[in-house]
Amino acid sequence: MKKPEKRSIRRRGIYLLPNLFTTGALFAGFYAIISAIGGRFETAVIAIFVAMILDGLDGRVARLTNTQSEFGVQYDSLSDMTSFAVAPALVMYLWAFTGLGKLGLFAAFVHMAGGALRLARFNTQVGTADRRYFQGLASPAAAAIIAGFIWISIHHGYDAAMLKYPTVVLTICTGLLMVSNFRYYSFKEINLHGKVPFIVAISVMLAIAFIMATPETMLFLLALCYAISGPLVTLLIRKKRLQERKSADSA
Repeated sequence: MKKPEKRSIRRRGIYLLPNLFTTGALFAGFYAIISAIGGRFETAVIAIFVAMILDGLDGRVARLTNTQSEFGVQYDSLSDMTSFAVAPALVMYLWAFTGLGKLGLFAAFVHMAGGALRLARFNTQVGTADRRYFQGLASPAAAAIIAGFIWISIHHGYDAAMLKYPTVVLTICTGLLMVSNFRYYSFKEINLHGKVPFIVAISVMLAIAFIMATPETMLFLLALCYAISGPLVTLLIRKKRLQERKSADSA
């Protein structure tokens, strides 16, 4: 009499290491919201930048340790929604928009909705989009512009009431850039395992030193320059394609 074969039971689980970084980013975004409600706006914007660092690490850790999963992708999107869409919009609203009524509510909502739509579009294009470029401004970069602007203003003692209309324009622009069709370089093609010239190592060291010396200014300027690069890159790509079509037609 044959013994019944034992069926191997496949246990479902999640990879712990990359999801720890994602959880840390989610907590930083949540802490930014709590800090803003308590009026600690500088702490709130620093928490958003901490969330950016952790968000950048979770994907790289997953690729380095070969622990990518569909669960991780969805969890990362939920974390990004909290840290880079809801948190910056709420922090900006509590800092500068409370006296603007519906206009302030509208501006904050545009940023939050732009972040949600940006993440939804990104998830539907995974595997089909060009890895070299993002379509629309990435939500962490948009959050860095908002958080950096608030941080600079607090650091230099600027009154939020005096800056309420420029901040409205800035907040609406970040929301619209996230859902735009501008191409932004993704930096995913950079090989961190390969060797680089010594001058590159020195440049990275100097860049880190500049950021650490004046983080509120440098982080804002870097994010702002990245936001401006999208329209420029898109124009250059379109110009190149137009020239290629003209060359093909004349050939």
